[in-house]
Amino acid sequence: MGSNMMHLNGVWGLVILALDLWALVSIVTSGRSTGSKVLWALLVILLPVLGFLVWLVAGPRAASRNA
Repeated sequence: MGSNMMHLNGVWGLVILALDLWALVSIVTSGRSTGSKVLWALLVILLPVLGFLVWLVAGPRAASRNA
C-alpha cells in the first residue's frame, strides 16, 4: 500500500509540473507587459498549485477574455 501511495504522489507531482510549465509558457508568450509577466511567473514558480489556480482564473489570458 505504501508503494502505491508513493506512485500516486509522483504522478500528481508530474501533473502539477506539466500544468505549471504550460502556465509559464502561456505567461511568457502573452502580450502583457514584462512586469506583469514576471509577477505571474514568480507566483506560479513560488506557489506551484495555488499560483497555477490563481493564474488560471485571473491570469493574462483570463483578463483578455473579459475585455
